[in-house]
Amino acid sequence: MTPVPRLPPFAPGMRIGLLGGSFNPPHEGHALITRLALRRLRLDRIWWLVTPGNPLKSLTGLAALKARVEAARGLDVGPKVVVSDIEAQIESRFTYDTLRWLKRRAPRVHFVWIMGADNLRQFHRWRHWRAIADLVPIVVVDRPGSTLSATSGRAGAALARWRVPEREATRFAAMRPPALLFLHGRRSKLSSTALRRTGGEAEDGS
Repeated sequence: MTPVPRLPPFAPGMRIGLLGGSFNPPHEGHALITRLALRRLRLDRIWWLVTPGNPLKSLTGLAALKARVEAARGLDVGPKVVVSDIEAQIESRFTYDTLRWLKRRAPRVHFVWIMGADNLRQFHRWRHWRAIADLVPIVVVDRPGSTLSATSGRAGAALARWRVPEREATRFAAMRPPALLFLHGRRSKLSSTALRRTGGEAEDGS
């Protein structure tokens, strides 16, 4: 018998941010983005969606899903953050499929997709990226070295007409998509790739 997928607790009307990624490994940069989004968007929760594997990245060096989930849960990010392996449970490899499933299961929740500016830069390579923008509002968090290239890239240019001023951040979660918001705040140079290369030691001294 196939197990029934288990979502973190939610209720109608909640504002829930979704931060997807490999988290290989999770680090303070993920936590920094999360704290910023929680505060500025006034979210009720943020779910970290730990993917079984990013279709755009090599699986070489990818730690086991269970180990990455446990490591993410080991970070002190606060009680409003929930780490989930729901994508593995529903056998989803693509963000579009995950979002469609979540919106069917929780149609009255205000979901917001959160990504770094480096991800927006290559967002046009994601499967059904335009449809993703039609499903949920998208928050882009500024990242070192990615701001200009992200906004001038294919996806950034295509979504520019739906960009919302940052002063509207507190209302953003309830906006009808497509909607795009850039958040600026304290930035981290940390990346999972760099941490794997250095054995877990931060290259930027933080």
